[in-house]
Amino acid sequence: MLAPLQTGAARFSSYLLSRARKVLGSHLFSPCGVPEFCSISTRKLAAHGFGASMAAMVSFPPQRYHYFLVLDFEATCDKPQIHPQEIIEFPILKLNGRTMEIESTFHMYVQPVVHPQLTPFCTELTGIIQAMVDGQPSLQQVLERVDEWMAKEGLLDPNVKSIFVTCGDWDLKVMLPGQCQYLGLPVADYFKQWINLKKAYSFAMGCWPKNGLLDMNKGLSLQHIGRPHSGIGQSLRVSPWQLDDCKNIANIMKTLAYRGFIFKQTSKPF
Repeated sequence: MLAPLQTGAARFSSYLLSRARKVLGSHLFSPCGVPEFCSISTRKLAAHGFGASMAAMVSFPPQRYHYFLVLDFEATCDKPQIHPQEIIEFPILKLNGRTMEIESTFHMYVQPVVHPQLTPFCTELTGIIQAMVDGQPSLQQVLERVDEWMAKEGLLDPNVKSIFVTCGDWDLKVMLPGQCQYLGLPVADYFKQWINLKKAYSFAMGCWPKNGLLDMNKGLSLQHIGRPHSGIGQSLRVSPWQLDDCKNIANIMKTLAYRGFIFKQTSKPF
């Protein structure tokens, strides 16, 4: 009974897409380089009884991945820099590759063990205070939780294509493998390929974002969310400006996707 139901659902989806194309007409294949076009397309579809998800399906070009996993670590730090640095915040946003909307969130603080006491510089930079990391799971325990979350979200299914996205190569090329090597922990294969958003932005826009997220938001005329150097942003943050770096990354990706950009892996094989 399941196969006929799936076939019927597929036919219905094709019918909806066909209807949506007729509604948009020649505008469907117009450049999506400006938000105004996407807004007009969405309103036009809505006027004919289509929801936001259908509007997104015909507004975005097909991506190579089912899901993008936006990642942005916070780590122990000081001036001069301490060694080894340790991850103290581990956030991931699961972004749907078709709609570019956030579907799920993973977030945990991590107890540092080599330098368990956060420095004033670290707290000022990240907004993370000592009480937020005291008694939290170790990196090994957090990595186990990440794997459980990945399985629960269906991201370990071999038929599901997903890839991590970071603002730079530091998170997955330097920080995670470096700390895992120091602690004698294995690095899961899914952490070994990623998209560096800075490189993706430079491919799309033709210029390098020297100041990272700030330059990318400015270049795309986007409002910057919160304050720099905080992964997802919690109500306990010391600073009144709660930046969600992950949400800034997701917002930039969505805007580039609206402009027709197709995201590709930028990291080289380990």
